[in-house]
Amino acid sequence: MNIKLPSFIKLYHQLIAAPSISATDAEHDQSNEVVINLLAEWLKEIGFSIEIQGVPETRGKFNLLATLGSGSGGLLLCGHTDTVPFDEGRWTQDPFTLTERDGKLYGLGTADMKGFFAFIVDALRDIDVSKLSHPLYILATADEETSMAGARYFAANTHLQPDFAIIGEPTSLQPIRAHKGHIAQAIRIEGKSGHSSDPARGVNAIDLMHESITQLIKLRHTLQERYHNPAFVIPYPTMNFGHIHGGDAANRICACCELHMDIRPLPGLTLQNLNELLNDALEPVKQRWPGRLSVTELHPPIPGYECPTDHKLVGVIEKLLGTKADTVNYCTEAPFIQALCPTLVLGPGSIEQAHQPDEFLDMAFIEPTRKLLSQLVEHFCLNLHSKP
Repeated sequence: MNIKLPSFIKLYHQLIAAPSISATDAEHDQSNEVVINLLAEWLKEIGFSIEIQGVPETRGKFNLLATLGSGSGGLLLCGHTDTVPFDEGRWTQDPFTLTERDGKLYGLGTADMKGFFAFIVDALRDIDVSKLSHPLYILATADEETSMAGARYFAANTHLQPDFAIIGEPTSLQPIRAHKGHIAQAIRIEGKSGHSSDPARGVNAIDLMHESITQLIKLRHTLQERYHNPAFVIPYPTMNFGHIHGGDAANRICACCELHMDIRPLPGLTLQNLNELLNDALEPVKQRWPGRLSVTELHPPIPGYECPTDHKLVGVIEKLLGTKADTVNYCTEAPFIQALCPTLVLGPGSIEQAHQPDEFLDMAFIEPTRKLLSQLVEHFCLNLHSKP
Protein backbone atom coordinates (compact mmCIF):
# COMPACT_ATOMS: atom_id res chain seq x y z
CA MET A 1 0.00 0.00 0.00
CA ASN A 2 1.37 3.43 -0.93
CA ILE A 3 1.53 5.48 2.27
CA LYS A 4 1.76 8.77 0.35
CA LEU A 5 -2.01 9.02 0.06
CA PRO A 6 -3.30 12.04 1.99
CA SER A 7 -5.20 11.66 5.25
CA PHE A 8 -8.95 10.99 5.32
CA ILE A 9 -9.82 14.63 6.12
CA LYS A 10 -7.50 15.87 3.40
CA LEU A 11 -9.15 13.51 0.89
CA TYR A 12 -12.51 14.94 1.90
CA HIS A 13 -11.20 18.50 1.70
CA GLN A 14 -9.90 18.04 -1.85
CA LEU A 15 -13.16 16.51 -3.06
CA ILE A 16 -15.28 19.32 -1.61
CA ALA A 17 -12.87 21.96 -2.98
CA ALA A 18 -13.46 20.72 -6.55
CA PRO A 19 -16.79 22.19 -7.75
CA SER A 20 -18.87 19.73 -9.80
CA ILE A 21 -22.36 21.19 -9.90
CA SER A 22 -24.95 19.60 -12.18
CA ALA A 23 -27.64 21.93 -13.45
CA THR A 24 -30.05 21.88 -16.36
CA ASP A 25 -29.04 25.40 -17.39
CA ALA A 26 -25.62 25.85 -18.96
CA GLU A 27 -24.83 28.91 -16.82
CA HIS A 28 -24.60 26.89 -13.61
CA ASP A 29 -23.62 23.47 -15.00
CA GLN A 30 -20.02 22.38 -14.39
CA SER A 31 -17.75 19.57 -15.51
CA ASN A 32 -16.82 16.88 -12.99
CA GLU A 33 -13.41 16.33 -14.59
CA VAL A 34 -11.38 17.61 -11.62
CA VAL A 35 -13.12 15.20 -9.24
CA ILE A 36 -12.65 12.31 -11.69
CA ASN A 37 -8.93 13.09 -12.00
CA LEU A 38 -8.52 13.19 -8.22
CA LEU A 39 -10.15 9.79 -7.86
CA ALA A 40 -8.08 8.38 -10.71
CA GLU A 41 -4.85 9.57 -9.05
CA TRP A 42 -5.74 8.14 -5.62
CA LEU A 43 -7.01 4.80 -6.90
CA LYS A 44 -4.01 4.34 -9.20
CA GLU A 45 -1.77 4.66 -6.12
CA ILE A 46 -3.63 1.79 -4.49
CA GLY A 47 -3.20 -0.36 -7.60
CA PHE A 48 -6.47 0.02 -9.50
CA SER A 49 -6.58 0.11 -13.27
CA ILE A 50 -8.53 3.17 -14.42
CA GLU A 51 -10.99 3.71 -17.26
CA ILE A 52 -12.35 7.22 -17.79
CA GLN A 53 -15.44 7.38 -19.99
CA GLY A 54 -16.83 10.52 -21.60
CA VAL A 55 -20.60 10.73 -21.18
CA PRO A 56 -22.32 11.72 -24.44
CA GLU A 57 -24.76 14.62 -24.61
CA THR A 58 -23.37 16.26 -21.48
CA ARG A 59 -21.30 19.40 -20.95
CA GLY A 60 -17.89 17.80 -20.45
CA LYS A 61 -18.89 15.09 -17.98
CA PHE A 62 -17.11 11.81 -17.25
CA ASN A 63 -17.57 8.45 -15.56
CA LEU A 64 -14.69 6.60 -13.92
CA LEU A 65 -14.43 2.84 -13.50
CA ALA A 66 -11.56 1.59 -11.33
CA THR A 67 -10.82 -2.15 -11.28
CA LEU A 68 -8.67 -4.13 -8.86
CA GLY A 69 -8.31 -7.87 -9.16
CA SER A 70 -9.59 -10.20 -11.84
CA GLY A 71 -12.08 -12.94 -12.46
CA SER A 72 -15.84 -13.03 -12.38
CA GLY A 73 -18.30 -11.52 -9.92
CA GLY A 74 -16.93 -9.28 -7.23
CA LEU A 75 -18.19 -6.12 -5.56
CA LEU A 76 -19.07 -2.77 -7.11
CA LEU A 77 -18.98 0.36 -4.92
CA CYS A 78 -20.46 3.33 -6.69
CA GLY A 79 -21.70 6.87 -6.36
CA HIS A 80 -22.04 10.16 -8.18
CA THR A 81 -19.43 12.88 -8.38
CA ASP A 82 -21.80 15.83 -8.92
CA THR A 83 -23.72 18.06 -6.52
CA VAL A 84 -26.78 20.25 -6.77
CA PRO A 85 -26.33 24.03 -7.04
CA PHE A 86 -26.09 25.89 -3.73
CA ASP A 87 -28.23 28.71 -2.39
CA GLU A 88 -26.15 31.89 -2.62
CA GLY A 89 -26.26 33.78 0.67
CA ARG A 90 -27.86 30.98 2.71
CA TRP A 91 -24.64 29.18 3.58
CA THR A 92 -22.81 30.38 6.68
CA GLN A 93 -19.45 29.28 5.26
CA ASP A 94 -17.85 28.65 1.88
CA PRO A 95 -19.59 25.57 0.41
CA PHE A 96 -16.33 24.57 -1.30
CA THR A 97 -14.18 24.65 1.84
CA LEU A 98 -14.48 21.67 4.17
CA THR A 99 -15.26 23.10 7.60
CA GLU A 100 -15.08 21.01 10.77
CA ARG A 101 -17.30 22.30 13.57
CA ASP A 102 -19.13 20.69 16.51
CA GLY A 103 -18.44 17.17 15.32
CA LYS A 104 -19.67 17.83 11.77
CA LEU A 105 -18.00 18.23 8.38
CA TYR A 106 -19.66 21.05 6.42
CA GLY A 107 -19.47 21.55 2.66
CA LEU A 108 -21.33 20.99 -0.60
CA GLY A 109 -21.24 17.25 -1.27
CA THR A 110 -20.16 16.16 2.21
CA ALA A 111 -23.30 14.03 2.57
CA ASP A 112 -24.64 13.92 -0.99
CA MET A 113 -22.26 12.40 -1.85
CA LYS A 114 -18.71 13.07 -3.02
CA GLY A 115 -17.43 12.34 0.47
CA PHE A 116 -18.26 8.65 0.05
CA PHE A 117 -15.24 8.28 -2.22
CA ALA A 118 -12.96 9.52 0.57
CA PHE A 119 -14.37 6.75 2.76
CA ILE A 120 -13.61 4.16 0.08
CA VAL A 121 -10.02 5.27 -0.46
CA ASP A 122 -9.41 5.53 3.29
CA ALA A 123 -10.86 2.08 4.03
CA LEU A 124 -8.65 0.44 1.40
CA ARG A 125 -5.49 1.59 3.23
CA ASP A 126 -6.00 -1.14 5.83
CA ILE A 127 -6.79 -3.97 3.40
CA ASP A 128 -4.22 -6.21 1.73
CA VAL A 129 -5.63 -5.80 -1.75
CA SER A 130 -3.03 -8.21 -3.18
CA LYS A 131 -5.10 -11.06 -1.72
CA LEU A 132 -8.36 -10.31 -3.55
CA SER A 133 -10.10 -13.51 -4.62
CA HIS A 134 -12.81 -11.59 -6.53
CA PRO A 135 -12.53 -8.19 -8.24
CA LEU A 136 -13.36 -4.89 -6.59
CA TYR A 137 -14.81 -2.14 -8.76
CA ILE A 138 -15.26 1.56 -8.00
CA LEU A 139 -17.70 3.46 -10.23
CA ALA A 140 -17.94 7.26 -10.13
CA THR A 141 -20.71 8.71 -12.27
CA ALA A 142 -21.79 12.06 -13.71
CA ASP A 143 -25.01 14.08 -13.64
CA GLU A 144 -26.99 12.05 -11.11
CA GLU A 145 -28.58 15.25 -9.84
CA THR A 146 -30.10 16.09 -13.22
CA SER A 147 -30.46 13.45 -15.95
CA MET A 148 -28.58 10.49 -14.39
CA ALA A 149 -26.76 10.44 -17.74
CA GLY A 150 -23.63 8.85 -16.30
CA ALA A 151 -25.31 5.81 -14.75
CA ARG A 152 -27.62 5.39 -17.75
CA TYR A 153 -24.71 5.42 -20.19
CA PHE A 154 -22.53 3.13 -18.09
CA ALA A 155 -25.26 0.54 -17.57
CA ALA A 156 -26.16 0.54 -21.26
CA ASN A 157 -22.57 0.06 -22.45
CA THR A 158 -20.74 -2.10 -19.92
CA HIS A 159 -20.22 -5.84 -19.90
CA LEU A 160 -19.49 -5.75 -16.17
CA GLN A 161 -21.42 -8.30 -14.11
CA PRO A 162 -20.44 -8.00 -10.44
CA ASP A 163 -22.08 -10.20 -7.85
CA PHE A 164 -23.28 -7.19 -5.84
CA ALA A 165 -23.31 -3.40 -5.83
CA ILE A 166 -23.53 -0.78 -3.10
CA ILE A 167 -24.47 2.83 -3.94
CA GLY A 168 -23.16 5.10 -1.18
CA GLU A 169 -25.98 7.66 -1.04
CA PRO A 170 -26.65 9.18 2.41
CA THR A 171 -28.96 6.66 4.09
CA SER A 172 -27.64 7.06 7.66
CA LEU A 173 -26.10 3.59 7.10
CA GLN A 174 -29.61 2.17 6.81
CA PRO A 175 -29.68 -0.34 3.93
CA ILE A 176 -32.24 0.58 1.27
CA ARG A 177 -33.55 -2.20 -0.96
CA ALA A 178 -36.26 -0.36 -2.93
CA HIS A 179 -37.42 3.08 -3.97
CA LYS A 180 -40.02 4.64 -6.20
CA GLY A 181 -39.35 5.89 -9.70
CA HIS A 182 -39.95 9.35 -11.08
CA ILE A 183 -41.43 10.77 -14.26
CA ALA A 184 -41.88 14.50 -14.87
CA GLN A 185 -44.07 15.62 -17.75
CA ALA A 186 -45.22 18.86 -19.32
CA ILE A 187 -48.85 18.90 -20.46
CA ARG A 188 -49.25 21.64 -23.06
CA ILE A 189 -52.52 22.95 -24.48
CA GLU A 190 -52.54 25.05 -27.66
CA GLY A 191 -55.77 27.03 -27.82
CA LYS A 192 -56.86 29.94 -30.03
CA SER A 193 -56.74 33.52 -28.80
CA GLY A 194 -59.49 36.06 -29.24
CA HIS A 195 -61.46 38.80 -27.52
CA SER A 196 -63.05 37.67 -24.27
CA SER A 197 -66.35 39.32 -25.23
CA ASP A 198 -67.00 36.49 -27.72
CA PRO A 199 -65.70 33.20 -26.24
CA ALA A 200 -67.03 31.14 -29.15
CA ARG A 201 -64.53 32.76 -31.53
CA GLY A 202 -61.56 31.22 -29.70
CA VAL A 203 -60.46 28.06 -27.89
CA ASN A 204 -59.59 28.71 -24.28
CA ALA A 205 -56.51 26.67 -23.32
CA ILE A 206 -57.28 27.08 -19.61
CA ASP A 207 -60.66 25.42 -20.12
CA LEU A 208 -59.00 22.51 -21.91
CA MET A 209 -56.40 22.25 -19.17
CA HIS A 210 -59.22 22.08 -16.63
CA GLU A 211 -60.61 19.10 -18.56
CA SER A 212 -57.15 17.54 -18.65
CA ILE A 213 -56.58 17.97 -14.89
CA THR A 214 -59.98 16.40 -14.23
CA GLN A 215 -58.86 13.32 -16.17
CA LEU A 216 -55.48 13.28 -14.41
CA ILE A 217 -57.13 13.40 -10.98
CA LYS A 218 -59.16 10.34 -12.00
CA LEU A 219 -55.87 8.64 -12.93
CA ARG A 220 -54.42 9.66 -9.55
CA HIS A 221 -57.27 7.83 -7.79
CA THR A 222 -56.86 4.83 -10.10
CA LEU A 223 -53.17 4.59 -9.24
CA GLN A 224 -53.97 4.70 -5.52
CA GLU A 225 -56.62 2.01 -5.83
CA ARG A 226 -54.83 -0.32 -8.25
CA TYR A 227 -51.23 -0.30 -7.04
CA HIS A 228 -50.20 -0.89 -3.43
CA ASN A 229 -46.98 -1.87 -1.67
CA PRO A 230 -47.12 -1.89 2.16
CA ALA A 231 -43.31 -1.72 2.38
CA PHE A 232 -43.49 2.00 1.56
CA VAL A 233 -44.58 4.70 4.01
CA ILE A 234 -46.69 6.10 1.16
CA PRO A 235 -47.79 2.73 -0.24
CA TYR A 236 -49.14 3.88 -3.62
CA PRO A 237 -47.90 5.90 -6.63
CA THR A 238 -48.22 9.65 -6.10
CA MET A 239 -49.07 12.38 -8.62
CA ASN A 240 -48.25 16.05 -8.08
CA PHE A 241 -49.21 19.14 -10.08
CA GLY A 242 -46.16 21.32 -9.48
CA HIS A 243 -46.41 24.25 -11.88
CA ILE A 244 -49.05 25.76 -14.15
CA HIS A 245 -49.04 28.82 -16.37
CA GLY A 246 -51.46 30.11 -18.96
CA GLY A 247 -52.77 33.29 -20.50
CA ASP A 248 -51.63 36.88 -20.34
CA ALA A 249 -54.68 39.11 -19.77
CA ALA A 250 -58.17 38.90 -18.27
CA ASN A 251 -59.78 40.19 -21.47
CA ARG A 252 -58.11 37.71 -23.85
CA ILE A 253 -59.04 34.10 -24.57
CA CYS A 254 -56.06 32.07 -23.34
CA ALA A 255 -54.11 30.63 -26.27
CA CYS A 256 -51.62 28.51 -24.35
CA CYS A 257 -51.55 26.74 -20.99
CA GLU A 258 -48.84 24.44 -19.61
CA LEU A 259 -48.83 22.16 -16.57
CA HIS A 260 -45.74 20.51 -15.08
CA MET A 261 -46.51 17.37 -13.11
CA ASP A 262 -44.73 14.34 -11.70
CA ILE A 263 -45.62 10.74 -10.87
CA ARG A 264 -43.62 8.50 -8.54
CA PRO A 265 -44.39 4.89 -9.47
CA LEU A 266 -43.87 1.88 -7.23
CA PRO A 267 -41.41 -0.81 -8.30
CA GLY A 268 -43.19 -3.15 -10.68
CA LEU A 269 -45.14 -0.40 -12.41
CA THR A 270 -43.08 -0.04 -15.58
CA LEU A 271 -42.49 3.23 -17.36
CA GLN A 272 -44.25 1.82 -20.42
CA ASN A 273 -47.32 0.91 -18.35
CA LEU A 274 -47.32 4.34 -16.76
CA ASN A 275 -47.09 6.13 -20.11
CA GLU A 276 -49.99 4.04 -21.40
CA LEU A 277 -52.09 4.93 -18.36
CA LEU A 278 -51.26 8.62 -18.76
CA ASN A 279 -52.08 8.65 -22.46
CA ASP A 280 -55.32 6.74 -21.88
CA ALA A 281 -56.36 9.25 -19.21
CA LEU A 282 -55.85 12.19 -21.57
CA GLU A 283 -57.35 10.50 -24.64
CA PRO A 284 -60.87 11.96 -24.13
CA VAL A 285 -59.44 15.49 -24.27
CA LYS A 286 -57.36 14.64 -27.33
CA GLN A 287 -60.39 13.16 -29.07
CA ARG A 288 -62.54 16.21 -28.34
CA TRP A 289 -59.81 18.70 -29.25
CA PRO A 290 -57.58 17.09 -31.92
CA GLY A 291 -54.04 18.39 -32.16
CA ARG A 292 -54.31 20.75 -29.18
CA LEU A 293 -52.83 18.63 -26.36
CA SER A 294 -49.23 17.38 -26.19
CA VAL A 295 -47.21 15.58 -23.52
CA THR A 296 -43.42 15.93 -23.32
CA GLU A 297 -40.81 14.73 -20.83
CA LEU A 298 -39.20 17.35 -18.61
CA HIS A 299 -36.32 14.92 -18.07
CA PRO A 300 -35.66 11.26 -18.84
CA PRO A 301 -37.82 9.02 -16.64
CA ILE A 302 -36.45 6.92 -13.77
CA PRO A 303 -38.04 3.52 -13.12
CA GLY A 304 -38.77 2.15 -9.68
CA TYR A 305 -36.14 -0.10 -8.11
CA GLU A 306 -36.27 -3.15 -5.88
CA CYS A 307 -33.74 -5.71 -4.69
CA PRO A 308 -35.49 -8.94 -3.62
CA THR A 309 -35.77 -9.23 0.17
CA ASP A 310 -34.58 -12.84 0.07
CA HIS A 311 -31.39 -12.08 -1.88
CA LYS A 312 -28.15 -13.06 -0.14
CA LEU A 313 -26.81 -9.49 -0.36
CA VAL A 314 -29.71 -8.18 1.68
CA GLY A 315 -29.18 -10.83 4.34
CA VAL A 316 -25.44 -10.23 4.54
CA ILE A 317 -25.83 -6.47 4.94
CA GLU A 318 -28.65 -6.82 7.47
CA LYS A 319 -26.45 -9.14 9.52
CA LEU A 320 -23.44 -6.82 9.37
CA LEU A 321 -25.50 -3.78 10.41
CA GLY A 322 -27.97 -5.51 12.71
CA THR A 323 -30.92 -3.82 10.99
CA LYS A 324 -33.50 -4.65 8.33
CA ALA A 325 -33.37 -3.17 4.83
CA ASP A 326 -35.93 -0.45 4.20
CA THR A 327 -37.60 1.50 1.36
CA VAL A 328 -37.61 5.22 0.48
CA ASN A 329 -39.55 7.55 -1.81
CA TYR A 330 -36.63 9.49 -3.35
CA CYS A 331 -34.71 8.30 -6.43
CA THR A 332 -31.13 7.13 -6.95
CA GLU A 333 -29.08 5.49 -9.70
CA ALA A 334 -30.06 2.08 -8.33
CA PRO A 335 -32.49 1.12 -11.16
CA PHE A 336 -29.64 1.39 -13.67
CA ILE A 337 -27.03 -0.40 -11.55
CA GLN A 338 -29.62 -3.04 -10.61
CA ALA A 339 -29.76 -3.91 -14.33
CA LEU A 340 -26.18 -5.18 -13.93
CA CYS A 341 -26.41 -6.93 -10.57
CA PRO A 342 -28.32 -6.98 -7.26
CA THR A 343 -27.95 -3.55 -5.66
CA LEU A 344 -28.46 -1.87 -2.30
CA VAL A 345 -28.33 1.84 -1.47
CA LEU A 346 -26.24 2.34 1.66
CA GLY A 347 -23.99 5.15 2.78
CA PRO A 348 -22.96 7.62 5.51
CA GLY A 349 -24.76 10.87 6.24
CA SER A 350 -28.43 11.75 6.39
CA ILE A 351 -30.72 12.37 3.42
CA GLU A 352 -32.11 15.25 5.50
CA GLN A 353 -28.89 17.13 4.71
CA ALA A 354 -29.10 16.59 0.96
CA HIS A 355 -29.80 19.71 -1.14
CA GLN A 356 -29.74 21.94 1.96
CA PRO A 357 -27.70 25.04 2.88
CA ASP A 358 -24.88 24.20 5.29
CA GLU A 359 -24.93 20.57 4.20
CA PHE A 360 -22.91 18.44 6.61
CA LEU A 361 -21.84 14.93 7.48
CA ASP A 362 -21.92 13.98 11.15
CA MET A 363 -18.45 12.69 12.06
CA ALA A 364 -20.10 9.93 14.10
CA PHE A 365 -20.50 8.13 10.76
CA ILE A 366 -16.75 7.95 10.11
CA GLU A 367 -15.75 4.87 12.11
CA PRO A 368 -18.90 2.80 11.37
CA THR A 369 -18.55 3.51 7.65
CA ARG A 370 -14.85 2.65 7.59
CA LYS A 371 -15.63 -0.61 9.41
CA LEU A 372 -18.53 -1.45 7.09
CA LEU A 373 -16.54 -0.88 3.90
CA SER A 374 -13.72 -3.06 5.21
CA GLN A 375 -16.21 -5.80 6.05
CA LEU A 376 -17.83 -5.58 2.62
CA VAL A 377 -14.53 -5.87 0.76
CA GLU A 378 -13.41 -8.70 3.03
CA HIS A 379 -16.67 -10.62 2.66
CA PHE A 380 -17.23 -10.23 -1.08
CA CYS A 381 -13.69 -9.91 -2.44
CA LEU A 382 -11.33 -11.64 0.00
CA ASN A 383 -13.46 -14.55 1.20
CA LEU A 384 -13.08 -17.52 -1.13
CA HIS A 385 -16.52 -18.70 -0.08
CA SER A 386 -18.32 -15.41 -0.66
CA LYS A 387 -19.86 -16.35 -3.97
CA PRO A 388 -23.65 -16.61 -3.74
